Formats: sequence, structure tokens, C-alpha cells
Amino acid sequence: MQKVDTKFMKLALKEARKGLGRTSPNPAVGAVIVKEGRVVASGFHKQAGMPHAEVEAFRKVGNRASGATLYVTLEPCNHFGKTPPCTELILKSGVKRVVVGMRDPNPLVTGGGCDYLEKKGLEVVTGILKEEFIQLNEAFIKFITTGRPFVIAKSAITLDGWTATSAHHSQWITNEKSRGFVHRLRDRVDAVLMGIGTVLADDPAMTARFRAKKGKDPIRIVVDTNFRTPAGAKVIRHESAAPTIIATSVKGNCSYLDCEQHPKGVETLVCPKQGDKLDLTSLMDKLGEKSITSILVEGGAMILGAMIRAQLIDKFYVFIAPKILGGGDGIPMAAGAGPKTMDGSLRLQGMRVRRFGDDVLISGYPKY
Repeated sequence: MQKVDTKFMKLALKEARKGLGRTSPNPAVGAVIVKEGRVVASGFHKQAGMPHAEVEAFRKVGNRASGATLYVTLEPCNHFGKTPPCTELILKSGVKRVVVGMRDPNPLVTGGGCDYLEKKGLEVVTGILKEEFIQLNEAFIKFITTGRPFVIAKSAITLDGWTATSAHHSQWITNEKSRGFVHRLRDRVDAVLMGIGTVLADDPAMTARFRAKKGKDPIRIVVDTNFRTPAGAKVIRHESAAPTIIATSVKGNCSYLDCEQHPKGVETLVCPKQGDKLDLTSLMDKLGEKSITSILVEGGAMILGAMIRAQLIDKFYVFIAPKILGGGDGIPMAAGAGPKTMDGSLRLQGMRVRRFGDDVLISGYPKY
């Protein structure tokens, strides 16, 4: 039976992936209804506030679910939120068996849905493809258990370890395929974060662009302790529906943002300082309070170094391109004081290696 359950749960996983980047602050969830060995309906959670995956699937199957098995990637909810509890719908449907990928990681509700269905006489199986679903919803899990966003660091370096030349020129270290992957990353996270140095040096737009379609632009967060972001910067003067947040220590009197004609979709988030820099841990707490569940850190060296030292990075994506600057004056991946010995290096676990043409992508989770 486990082999059969795994087969259909993989289809539910495929459904769940359709919602990636669209469901925050909710998780991505997929559901499949199987009767007599055949899939009769499937669905996925499309957006926060919209019907859950189970509801989407049951709408398609009508009254033909009696005696069927429901495969759902995350434990069905048993509480009222923006939508009614899915457990009641499951009971009314006549489903006799429910297979769950993983229990809800929310400490306030975990186990409630599964236990309720079991008490009502349904057979409930949990833990099928659990590791896949943990990775699928790693941002949601971090957010719901800590109140902070899941932070991804992305960097592109040459073979000799530089992210830009001494003149801050970095376009392009990686190839088009690698850059396409980064745009897909932006499309899936809630926000991208950069330091003021990157804004002043590169003036990036930080939008999600695809050849065939327009991506979902992430919220742009600029760490700007002393508020130096120019009024003409692309992150300020943008035509995106996603807002820009200037994280600063400056209270009020933020030049052009205080005038009546200030740019739309731009706000300041005042945070305390730690020394002469912004307190990044406090910033993560404040962003979590805004229900920002995932952040992609894209630049530059100073902000990434500070985030690493504060142990705020949850995952790394490092692209390595087959290029050599051949000097000692480039811009490193991370700046600031590092360890004195290799024993103090930050190691990655759960590593994956992928190829994008000639580029190599190494991803992994830091072991603090």
C-alpha cells in the first residue's frame, strides 16, 4: 500500500508546486482524490484567502468521492481562518481514507486535523514523502514556528571568488540560463533584500522577468541605515505593483518621502542600530510582523557578510562561473571580518549541485 500511496502523493506534490510563490503567508498545498485506483480530481491552493487544495479538488469531483482516498500534502485544517475547516468538507464527501504528507507545523494546530478525522472513523496515514514537503514549504515552516522569514542568500562568483571587478562591474558573471533561474527565484519569494551599496553602485530594478510572461515582482527591501537611497533609483521609481521598503534608522524627515508628491508604493521601516549599522535581527522580526515569509538576499558583499555573521541566512545559492579575474582587487562574495582559521568556516549541509550550461550552482543549508 505504501508504494501506491507514494505514487499518488507524488501527483499531489506536483499539484502543490503550482502554487509556489503565490500562497504566502500560507503554505503551498496540493490534493488528489483517488477512487478505484484512478485519479478522479485534483487541486491546489492558489492564493491566500482562496479555497484550500482539498476544496478545489472536491469541487471537481462533485458527489463521486464516496469511498475514495484523499491524498493531501499538508494536514487538513480543523479550524476557522479565512476559510472554513477542510475536515468538515472531507467528512461530508464520504471519503474513507486520508493520506497526509506532513502534519501542520503550526504549533497551535498541529495534529488537530488528523486526530479529528480519525476520531470520526476515517483511516488516516501520515508522513508519506514528508521530507519533500518539508523542503517544499521550508519558508512557511520557518515563519510559522519562529515568526521570522526564511532567508535565502544568492551570489554569483568567478572561479577565483569575486562577485565583481574593482570597479564594481558584475554584468554578467553568469550566463542567461543562470539568470533565468534567479528570476524564477524572485518570482517565488515574498521579497528581495539588498544593501544601500548595491543600490548606489548598480541601481538594480530587482523585478522578476521572463521571456514568455511577466513574473510576480517581489517586495524590494533596501537596508539603508542613514537613508541615502536616491530619489531616482529604480527601486524607488518603479512601475511594479510590489512595494519598496527602506529599512533605516532615520525617524522622519526622509527627504522626498515626506513631500506630498512622494513616490507611490514606497515606505520606511525604522529599526534600531547595532553599533553604526542597522540591527538586522530586529529587521527580520519586523519583516515577519508584516507576514513576509521569504527573502532573497541579492547584494552586496557588506550586507551578506553581516547577515552571515548574524546567523540569519537559512539557505545558500552560489553560482560559480568559469571565469577568472586574475587579480586581487575584486569584490568578494561577503565582506567584513571573517574567522582566523578554517575551523571557523561556515559549512553547508544538504548540498545539491546543478549545471546551467557552463555555470555550476551549489545550494545548501548553513550549519551554525
